[in-house]
Amino acid sequence: MTINIDAPYKSRIREALSDSGTRKAVDRAMGELAQRRERAVNAIDNETMRTESHEIREHAIRNLPGLLVELETNLTRNGCEVHWARTGNEANDILKTIARTRKIKTAIKSKSMVTEEIHLNTSLEEIGVKVIETDLGEYILQLADEPPSHIVAPVIHKGAEDISELLQNELGMEPTLDPSIMCDAARKELRKHFLSADMGISGCNFAIAETGTICIITNEGNGRMVSSLPPVYVVIAGIEKVVPRVEDAILLWQAATRNATGQDASVYFSMTSGPKKPNHADGPKEVHVILVDNARTNVIKKGYADALMCIKCGACMDVCPVYREIGGHAYGKTAYPGPIGSILTPLMNENINIGKDLPFASSLCGACKDACPVKIDLPKLLLELRNDLSKEKITSPFQRFLVKCFAWISKKPSRYKKATKIAGLTRKFSKESTQVFSKLPGPLNRWTRSRALQKPSNKTFKETWKDSKADFQVLKSPPSELVSSERHDRNKEPSR
Repeated sequence: MTINIDAPYKSRIREALSDSGTRKAVDRAMGELAQRRERAVNAIDNETMRTESHEIREHAIRNLPGLLVELETNLTRNGCEVHWARTGNEANDILKTIARTRKIKTAIKSKSMVTEEIHLNTSLEEIGVKVIETDLGEYILQLADEPPSHIVAPVIHKGAEDISELLQNELGMEPTLDPSIMCDAARKELRKHFLSADMGISGCNFAIAETGTICIITNEGNGRMVSSLPPVYVVIAGIEKVVPRVEDAILLWQAATRNATGQDASVYFSMTSGPKKPNHADGPKEVHVILVDNARTNVIKKGYADALMCIKCGACMDVCPVYREIGGHAYGKTAYPGPIGSILTPLMNENINIGKDLPFASSLCGACKDACPVKIDLPKLLLELRNDLSKEKITSPFQRFLVKCFAWISKKPSRYKKATKIAGLTRKFSKESTQVFSKLPGPLNRWTRSRALQKPSNKTFKETWKDSKADFQVLKSPPSELVSSERHDRNKEPSR
């Protein structure tokens, strides 16, 4: 079943929860990724790497303006043409101008979340440029006309049977469930485009300010061909991707790889500093770097700069109990699902009111904070964003009513005592023998549709403490037998 990403938030959630096949596929894939990640980070001093990675990213975000100027200076010195885009539309317009000027007909694209964010493919297709995704997962989704459902593993929501059927229909592949045969069918088709494309497009994992170097991480080699085979190579980079030094990029590469795919190092780490020189046999004739803001400065102004420290490894999604239940498409029309997406999406789409329900799609369990390789306190940011959105009256009237009731009860101890006694009595109205309410009447059934509610205790904490007081003995002085035993021990001759 395909979730309608344009549907209202609650409709998407209901669709996701009713799709047992997708839920099973997502949970299985996330479980495997989480285990691989755990092994990879436990093989090293992970806490030291997290601390150092945090310091690098925090320094970069705090010194963003200066580092971006240094990056532009060195990219230009290397022969690249640097463009600045305040919005996603501006970035697309710049790219369309480059494509028109160079009479581009076909563009091959490496996996890139920022291009998903600005809907680059649709924009280029409007002027007749054919865009081909070259990452295998993204290519499968392009054939299926679906957006990615995960930052690192875009096609995790599909099973082998689904992919096989798709490749049979789109590429004429013979029926098979053998992964190597399916990969080979896609490889043969993509090879034609690698050799004939007029333009290569990629995102950017890190942009090194001191050398003017663009870094991309891949496991399939497609990124290296995208950045070196076509005569024109365009990099679309969010402004937060800048890092000061080469050493910083190398450390973050290790952090990203271990946390994204559970590898010691990715198969490819490509570094491009400019177009080919006259004495070079290979490489692009032109390199364009489009530095995209698209509300990132708004994220900083709103006080959520820490969210921009993210290196897009997907670790927070792998351990998130909410994401593992509903998958990426339930987060809607956004490039970034999961805990980090629940923060970035509403902040980066504030003017068009997208994703304001997402911060509430979290249990605040803290698993994402523990997994994050750059130590972003995601639960704290989610809680702060919930508070900000609640002030804007994004929450429902019923939710606001409940919060006001709780605040009123909590202001006086007498009210609180009465409320806890009444809560304890609710157990008597349940016919269930378990310790949880599995079903509640409306409007409270909105909670128990997707989770159980713990039943209140028969007694309050104070009542339980009072009843058990007799079991606790406070020793004001040691018992007489203990005193006499100690005296006897002191009179003994010391052992030699």
